[in-house]
Parts: sequence; structure tokens; C-alpha cells
Amino acid sequence: MPSKAFYDLHIHSCLSPCGDDDMTPNNIAGMASIKGLNIVALTDHNTCGNCPAFFSACSNYSLIPIAGAEITTAEDIHSVVLFDSLEGAMDFNELLRTKRTLIENDSTIFGRQVYMDDCDRVVGEEKYLLINAVDISIDDIHGVAKKYGGIAYPAHIDKDSNSIVGVFGTVPESDFTVYEFANRSNIDSYISRFPAIADRLYVSSSDAHYLWDINEMVNHFDILSDLSDAASVRAEIFSILRGDIK
Repeated sequence: MPSKAFYDLHIHSCLSPCGDDDMTPNNIAGMASIKGLNIVALTDHNTCGNCPAFFSACSNYSLIPIAGAEITTAEDIHSVVLFDSLEGAMDFNELLRTKRTLIENDSTIFGRQVYMDDCDRVVGEEKYLLINAVDISIDDIHGVAKKYGGIAYPAHIDKDSNSIVGVFGTVPESDFTVYEFANRSNIDSYISRFPAIADRLYVSSSDAHYLWDINEMVNHFDILSDLSDAASVRAEIFSILRGDIK
């Protein structure tokens, strides 16, 4: 009998310049637990740098963590990238370092970009602004993520800014198996407008930059694995995201 696994797969920590200073790895995990979530992904802008601390924090709350990032592609389109292992995410993070536009961050304008350890102690700040576009196109992000055990999909396609629809005015045919919506009520109208997204998986996450914006128990996957077995649940989630399980 399937269990409902409640998720939020798009959350920013204090490493994102637009993320609130209270969005520490431990605070995110604690709030996700309070809200009754089971599966939580950390997706900072163009970096996985706080994912190791986040994984440690989630272990204190029996949460299933997923390492990820929100990539700003060369076209200025946001794409969520999630990895089936922390190691794969951190290898991808090294690639990202070579793909960023190196403009120094002005924290008085954009906000701080803070690296944390697993005790929420500041261990450093990112020198270069993380919200600029990286040198990976929307056409390539799916394949690049796959090389590191990851999956990529367009973020908040029903928003005007930094979305595939906002930039292109349409959704081209692609290999994406998932599309993210900011508002699930828009799914049917977008399917009718953009046939390329038909028969795909649709997810909806918070894109939280503040603790109070993290999702409640509103979105879920039906999971056959025991929710206490993090490795099995994570593997099943990625099978769902990749379209192996309908």
C-alpha cells in the first residue's frame, strides 16, 4: 500500500543572495519537520555548497534530504537540478565553478552568500555573485545533470520572470520528464497551450527564501518504500522523476 511522502523540492538557504539569513541548513530542516514534510531539497542559486551541512541537519529530524541547485541557464531560464547522491551534487558543483560569470557580490545590494557547517556556524562567504547566468544552455542542462546522476527540469514555468515560457513564449520539445509549477491550478491551461509538456510529471514546490514560505503538507509522491529507509525512498523518487515509474 503506497504511503504519501510530502515534499518540497525547491528551497534556498542563506548561501543564495536572496535567501534570508535565517535560512540556515538546520533552520530549514527544523521548519520542514514542523510542517510535516518527508522529502526536502536544497536548491541554492548555481551552487550546491550548503548541501553537505543540509544533509547532516536533516538526519537530526528524520528527513530525507536531496542535494540540488537552481541553475540560471545561459538564456536566463531557471532550472531545478536534483541529484540522487550528495557526491554527485558536489562533483557537479565543481563543474559549476568553471561555468559561472565571475562578478564580485555586493552584499549591501544583493545580500550575503554564506557557507554554513552542520552546526550552523559561518565557515565562509562566496565572493562571486551566484544569481548570474552560467555557461550551460537550457538545451544542455538535462544532459549535463544526467552525467552526475542528476535530473534537471524547468522551474516555475507559470511565472513571468526567469521561466522557460517567460523567456521563449512557449515550451519547446525536449527531453525533460518533469516541469515545475508555482501554482498547480495552472497545469491544465498550460497543457492545452503547450503540447510539449503533456504526459510529463508536474511538481510544485515553494521556491522558499524565507522559513515561513516552506511548503506545508500539500504536495506528495505515492511511495512504496518504507519512509524510514532514506536510500530506498530517494531511489524511488528519482525513478518517478525520470519517468521510470508512472
